[in-house]
Amino acid sequence: MKFTCEKDTLLKEIAIAQEIVAKSGSGLSILSTVLLVAEEKTLSIKATDLKVSFETKIPVAVAVAGSVAVFCDRFLGILKNQPSGEIEFEEKENNVFTIKPLFEETELWMKTLSAADFPEIPSCENETFFDVSQKDFIEMIAQTLFAISHDISRYFMNGVYFEQEEGKLIMVATDGRRLSYIAKQPENAVDFAPVIIPDKVLNLIRKLASGEGNLSLALNEKNAFFSFDNQKLSTALIEGSFPNYRKVIPEKQTKTVTIKREDLNEALKRVSSLVDQKVRRIFLTLENGALVLKSENEVGGGTAKISCDYEGEETAFAMNSLHLTEPLREMRDASLVMEYTDPGKAVTLRSGEPRDFFHIVMPMQTD
Repeated sequence: MKFTCEKDTLLKEIAIAQEIVAKSGSGLSILSTVLLVAEEKTLSIKATDLKVSFETKIPVAVAVAGSVAVFCDRFLGILKNQPSGEIEFEEKENNVFTIKPLFEETELWMKTLSAADFPEIPSCENETFFDVSQKDFIEMIAQTLFAISHDISRYFMNGVYFEQEEGKLIMVATDGRRLSYIAKQPENAVDFAPVIIPDKVLNLIRKLASGEGNLSLALNEKNAFFSFDNQKLSTALIEGSFPNYRKVIPEKQTKTVTIKREDLNEALKRVSSLVDQKVRRIFLTLENGALVLKSENEVGGGTAKISCDYEGEETAFAMNSLHLTEPLREMRDASLVMEYTDPGKAVTLRSGEPRDFFHIVMPMQTD
């Protein structure tokens, strides 16, 4: 195997692969490698941790076709320390892989593993793909991903629920104390059974996708396949039954408060720095025309008062500060709306403009 390519082009793809491969201490050495396959004028790059897989192709000058598995973290470190320009890569005898920049007298080498031992990546050849706007899919991820549960005993909530209903694509995430929902209308109607997509692959899509054009998606009982730009990702789906999220969504909430999003965001930044870091409880009190935020812990506390559109009796809530700051980070409109019926029941956060998403937060006890 022998090929030549631009260092910066290869570095970009190996950096992505490093986010997927198992770390060196996993005990499964082959899962710490990236598979390189050179043929014709193309280098295929593959990485997997057995759950999430990555594949891409870049143009290279191939002198000798072949394939090799190299340790991803070491390979990435070598590439980072090379100047930009053409580099020659060659597999030699005794599992030795050499890296030789063409613009200086340097030659580095590293041990390799057999490409034959690299795990097989799930095939999508017989799957039916449908297209979704990259921009829409990225927004769906952004509005839900932060709300998933990280409790491994509730593994069925360790990902985002994805379904279609009446032609709409719906994503929902919950950790049992909050719920985030978003729906998008694709250009063409699609039909598939509901699935739970793990967070790792969704984080990668959000990071890698350009936001332009479409993302192609295919689903079966066990795997999801994503193709966008020059990248291909696949993931094993989470098995289990996702909670009936529709039971959590209030049918009607009688009280509405409108607040400038940036005012609330800045006030939360100031007072949440002094919340108890274990429970992160922050106190909110609605007064005529104002919202007062208060925090306290063993060493201090603080209050902040901002104006809002509210008239009525004084009402007090307690909430986890993250359950407010995380959705606020993804909302973009100038104002937001809080809807509730009783301070002890669910509070709904919506954008001040009509949007296709909302966030539901369950209050905490005030004492």
